[in-house]
Amino acid sequence: MYNAEMNKRRLSISIFFIFVAGIYAGVISLVIPLHHTAIEQIALITLLTALLSFLFASVTNDYSWTDRLWSISPVIYALIYALHQNFSLPILLPTILVALWGSRLTFNFARRGGYIGREDYRWTLLRKQIHTPVVWVLFNLLFIAFYQQLLFVLFTLPLRTITESSTLQPLSIFAFVLALGFLILETVADQQQFTFQQAKHGYAAREEQHEDEYTDGFRRSGLFAWCRHPNYLGELGFWWSIYLLASSMTGSLLNYTIIGPILLTFLFVGSTAFTESITASKYESYAVYRKEVWPIIPRLWGKNPVRRSVSSSQEASL
Repeated sequence: MYNAEMNKRRLSISIFFIFVAGIYAGVISLVIPLHHTAIEQIALITLLTALLSFLFASVTNDYSWTDRLWSISPVIYALIYALHQNFSLPILLPTILVALWGSRLTFNFARRGGYIGREDYRWTLLRKQIHTPVVWVLFNLLFIAFYQQLLFVLFTLPLRTITESSTLQPLSIFAFVLALGFLILETVADQQQFTFQQAKHGYAAREEQHEDEYTDGFRRSGLFAWCRHPNYLGELGFWWSIYLLASSMTGSLLNYTIIGPILLTFLFVGSTAFTESITASKYESYAVYRKEVWPIIPRLWGKNPVRRSVSSSQEASL
């Protein structure tokens, strides 16, 4: 029964991505010719993929369809901007960064089962809290499908300013390196968490120095000794760096495209609060960890008991 259900989910995901690929290819090459603007193409793609995600969620009762596009659609949008600029160097730099970001995120999402039918557990819990079916349908339509995919448009919007007028500046190189740094931070954080979770659930060998953490149920060493969500720090830092990169080329460090990283930040703050309320209800010692370590921005001053205890345990093992 379980295998049949999983095969059914995999089939639905395959069909979904066939439709998505058709939307990408159709809008770029058939529906709107290249003499139309990049933002017109992106807006139409977003409208169609959001509707598709809503319909698939309504039929399958799986609400992670937008999640499966999170690392893909922004890359397509960056490529559309680059295509309209004939892949000139100013637009090529952020496009390369976004492609690297998307590749990393796609790999991490795939190894966690996101493309074989595993729904984000938070949607399941949220459905239980929203008891009215009509309210849930509206939430699925307006927030899960449309608002989140609108965010794809907004946090890639800084690339649009590069297509209007752009010149590489010394600050542009700094922003490029900064984005790479945040991308590396996010990659390391995800790997540390994945390794920990695999060992915790018995899919990999346990490490003796993490036994207390396995018992508590969550990781608090490595990058997680500095902040509770270093992967969120990397994600937000990356897109703020993309904004800085684009803005430095246009000569306007404060412009309308800042709405993208701002709204993305709000989303992650809300997601952090919701996710941690779930985690705190599962693990008693998580409340202590929350008091000792800040959520996204590391506390670089004052005492941090978690970092101190981690350092002490490392010294004891030498």
